[in-house]
Amino acid sequence: MICSGNTEYYFTKTYSSPPPVKVFMEPIGPVDYHRCRLCGFTYSKTHQELTPAQWTELNERFHNYNETDPHVRDEMNQPPYAEQAFMVGYLLANGVIDGSNMLDYAAGYGTLSTLLADLLRITLPIYDPYVKSGDVSRYVDQPQRDHSTVINSAYFEHVLERANLDAINHCVSDDGCLIVHTVICENIPRDPNWFYLTPPVHTAFHTNKSMSILMKQWGYQSSMYSPQAKCWILFKKPFAELEGVMLKMNKQLQTKWFYGKDGFMDYWKGF
Repeated sequence: MICSGNTEYYFTKTYSSPPPVKVFMEPIGPVDYHRCRLCGFTYSKTHQELTPAQWTELNERFHNYNETDPHVRDEMNQPPYAEQAFMVGYLLANGVIDGSNMLDYAAGYGTLSTLLADLLRITLPIYDPYVKSGDVSRYVDQPQRDHSTVINSAYFEHVLERANLDAINHCVSDDGCLIVHTVICENIPRDPNWFYLTPPVHTAFHTNKSMSILMKQWGYQSSMYSPQAKCWILFKKPFAELEGVMLKMNKQLQTKWFYGKDGFMDYWKGF
């Protein structure tokens, strides 16, 4: 999906708890994960082999369950939306990203868009082909190809094929940036109990190397990472043009809110 490397069987997970998830996964059975020998990208071969109807049903059942039970959301390690909202507002205020034509891709229920509107009066349009919630005027029917900033939170781990990833990047303008929230580490643990496997709709797991390759393929030159917001910001310009304002922001916040460099900012080496 990412590079030219061969893949091989890595491990198997059987979903036995919590009880609703076990029920969701019973028709599917054990899940086999495969890993790329070259870049370490790991994916669920079992999910890839589901029919479109099976995949849609699993997503609908799980996300409805996840959204309606607050205790489940705590267990599933939801994105830090408040910190993401602050980060977007702060990057806009410092001219790091362009807010003239933003898009939240695959935003689902629009939590980030709601926070930005309510707290910072920032408009963030949403594209999601499956979900519409709250103020439906926020949703666009089709994403454009020239968005100045595209935000994607908790979707990179849900893809089944390369086209799903390319569709996100195709929305970014030639000089735009892409903001991504997912888990990216040095190596994907060979562990069926790894926390990021808990949601049964997580199918793709990215490494520092696979993301570095993907960045180059898409034409991004540099990146920044915010541990608080758990987001990467990918830029189509060298880090030398960003370093000064990044240092200024960190000084103003009196903490290292942002890390950056040319290429992919490989912040997480392990857990």
